Amino acid sequence: MQMKGISRHFWVGTLAGLVLISALVHLAVSAPTGPGRSELTTPSARDRQITLAVVSLLGREHLSTHELDDEISRRTFKKFLQALDPMKLYFYQSDIDAFAHYQDRLDDMARRGDISFAYLVFKTFLERIDERVAAVDELLAMEHDFTVDEKMIVDRDQLDYARNAEEARERWRKRIKYDLLVLLADDEDGEEALDRLRRRYHSFASRMHQTDSDELLEMYLSSLTTAYDPHTSYMSPSTLENFEIMMRLNLEGIGASLQSVDGYTVVRKIIPGGAADRQGELQVEDRVVGVGQDEDGEIVDVVEMRLSDVVSMIRGKRGTVVRLEVIPADSPTRKIIRIERDRIELTDSEARGKVFEAGRRPDDGRPYRLGVIDLPSFYMDMAGARLGLPEFKSTTRDVRSILDGFQEEDVDAVVLDLRRNGGGSLTEAINLTGLFLPEGPVVQVKDSEGEVQPYHNLDPDMAWKGPLVVMVSKFSASASEILAGAVQDYGRGLVIGDQATHGKGTVQSLMDLGQQLFRVPNAPPMGALKVTMQQFYRPSGASTQKRGVVSDVEIPSLTTHLDVGERDLDFPVGFDRIEALSFKRVGYVDPAVRELLRRRSEQRIANSEDFERVLDNIERYKEQQARKYVNLNKEQFLAERAELNAERERQRQLEELNDTDGSPEIQRDYYLDEALAITVDFLNARQLARAR
Repeated sequence: MQMKGISRHFWVGTLAGLVLISALVHLAVSAPTGPGRSELTTPSARDRQITLAVVSLLGREHLSTHELDDEISRRTFKKFLQALDPMKLYFYQSDIDAFAHYQDRLDDMARRGDISFAYLVFKTFLERIDERVAAVDELLAMEHDFTVDEKMIVDRDQLDYARNAEEARERWRKRIKYDLLVLLADDEDGEEALDRLRRRYHSFASRMHQTDSDELLEMYLSSLTTAYDPHTSYMSPSTLENFEIMMRLNLEGIGASLQSVDGYTVVRKIIPGGAADRQGELQVEDRVVGVGQDEDGEIVDVVEMRLSDVVSMIRGKRGTVVRLEVIPADSPTRKIIRIERDRIELTDSEARGKVFEAGRRPDDGRPYRLGVIDLPSFYMDMAGARLGLPEFKSTTRDVRSILDGFQEEDVDAVVLDLRRNGGGSLTEAINLTGLFLPEGPVVQVKDSEGEVQPYHNLDPDMAWKGPLVVMVSKFSASASEILAGAVQDYGRGLVIGDQATHGKGTVQSLMDLGQQLFRVPNAPPMGALKVTMQQFYRPSGASTQKRGVVSDVEIPSLTTHLDVGERDLDFPVGFDRIEALSFKRVGYVDPAVRELLRRRSEQRIANSEDFERVLDNIERYKEQQARKYVNLNKEQFLAERAELNAERERQRQLEELNDTDGSPEIQRDYYLDEALAITVDFLNARQLARAR
């Protein structure tokens, strides 16, 4: 399918682009791009050039046609300060008052390519960090009374910036007390807890002082771009490289996911089948404290080094050697691990399928065979597609292969799991949806001038013609919503899961700034602008923006209640509706079938101990989220945390969005069991209807 007009790649994910991109920094992958780290003094000519390019493209291309004006300036001001100091722990009110002089001037400065405001604010931020770290050392040395009934405000909107050093110190006293209680609840106490907190805040200060010009530019320009809508962002050269790696699902490196924990680089995950996995010595929770190149290169100490620099040192071409000095998770004795870098396939992010048996056929009592496809994203090797490579990595190609296998195994229905699918390529979304639909429209796209372009599935032969169930969650966004919405509009299958999907109904174009500026094949790396250019609509004419796709059958889940939907983000594009297209409904699902399946699912859930716990957790979560404070009395704190920690549970759900357990197979649990039970009910209802 050819997209209209230009050779840019259109992109319809992922969850504001934030979850996926933040996860990518942990991957030890291929050679670094872009200029090396520089000292933060004043903006460079390159910063000015990139800023001017971003401003120009926003003015020409953004869907909203919003002028770069004082409103955008004030939004940028607010978002940049929030990005640096979200809980108002570092800046004084006097700092904010001084910065406010620029509040209505950032638009004019951006038109000149001037980002000096970012440098001014960040310089002050580093000064305040150093002050707070000194206070942290003092507060960790004092005794804290955990029997006192006092509270710490956790709602940013209820907080003011500290007016002086005394107010700041009091706020940090409560913060340290809270941190100690959290560690105590995790069975960590005494000097170990104090040392961990000391390292945590000193490490944060060290990382902030190591911020380079590319990172500051990305942070500031993203504050400007997200002032237009949540999904428009600037990517630095290194972020763009990671983004493209994730889309093509392969890289060259050791195959380990790393994260920074209190100053240490810690192994978070070993990628199955990768170089580190085959070598066998590196383990999860090992701490990497030194990195050496080749067989005899000097081992460089990386403790307190920022994660991106450690990753750059571990990266390298296939066939080269890196030596890691490691403190094993189960031993204090350091050792050197030699790993030969290799090509790594990111199989955790590609489509995978498995056949399960569930229920019984009403005619002969044999179990139904149900094919489940787990699809974490709509990926495509953009570089391979541009080069016209015949076998570039493609979601549609992978899913078609799985469906062919299901046909050979004689499955009765297909369950497509999009619960953690935040989106991806618009082309892949359209092509993959066409595997399940008859010939006809899949999605409509409207641009800033109101012109509507429909995109059709032109292949009359469906790869799967049988019963279809699509599983969704509040994390299912953009491309996932195109597929789920089309399936629902056609009556082609059943949509089940959270109450509704994420609600991202906009289309982004990825525009390489080097190519935009220099118009040559080997343009210097200057990052990219991912800009919202269009809004998409279902064949029925309804937008998914802010509303999502509502499930035919809802399965209780905590994710329904997380504040991660489109409507929870700043400055989202509004919902609207356009004229419906003409298409022929398949009619596999009707209101009577939906109501029957809902009733039967509700009956099973009412008798399930697993879902009873889910419903209890949902109520506790909602209660805790409604609170504007946390108790710092030890007894009350531990009692509340024993029930459910709202923020910890929210973070766990976000981490699961980017990760799997490393298993090559789909795992069956109580939630999937209920989805399979709904699928069995769906099959039985269709058999009964045909018998009539």
